[in-house]
Amino acid sequence: MHVPDGFLDAPTSIATGAVAAVAVGVALQRARRELDDRTAPLAGLVAAFVFAAQMVNFPVGAGTSGHLMGGALAAVLVGPWTAVLCVSVVLAVQALVMADGGLTALGTNIVLIGVVTAGVGWAVFVVLRRVLPQRLSMIPISAAVAALLSVPAAAAVFTGLFAIGGQAPVDLADVLTAMLGWHVLIGIGEAAVTGLVVSAVVSTRPDLVYGARRLVAARTAALREEVAA
Repeated sequence: MHVPDGFLDAPTSIATGAVAAVAVGVALQRARRELDDRTAPLAGLVAAFVFAAQMVNFPVGAGTSGHLMGGALAAVLVGPWTAVLCVSVVLAVQALVMADGGLTALGTNIVLIGVVTAGVGWAVFVVLRRVLPQRLSMIPISAAVAALLSVPAAAAVFTGLFAIGGQAPVDLADVLTAMLGWHVLIGIGEAAVTGLVVSAVVSTRPDLVYGARRLVAARTAALREEVAA
């Protein structure tokens, strides 16, 4: 999903860069509401995990490989705004140190891999959290589905950007088919990793999982009422 330099024209890259800058600026303000002294260290661990996980590619067929994007995973663990910051830091380091994605495409990659995956992933997770049984065991399942859907969503947004400012001589229908087709498969891997990681954290420290805070608070309140009774 890393978009290289020159794949989109200058106006499109500038526009996505502006969107990314605004998103990161808002995230810097909103993340303060999501983190506290207990959960702030988890944000650093999430960023480090996403960075390491993006270095590992898994085959999806026909010589194509994919890697974890991490937006939905980060959103469930530390909150959607903090997730945008975590993934943005990872992408900036990759662009500056490893030339992965390119500097002129950094804004585009932050929008796609950070903003879209975290935003879509969190939105899907919230909906599932409301409709599924109110149990902690449902948190990893909701997170996995959110991760699965967030990946093709990012691919669809990229296709829209390519339709506006794509520089490669490729038919738009072919781009859409290839991006959605392969990224659905990549999304399955993303869902598996996300579900396993969230399940591990929920089983040991559910109080640190941002997406589980309401359930943990409700369970704690119920226990207090039982004790008081």
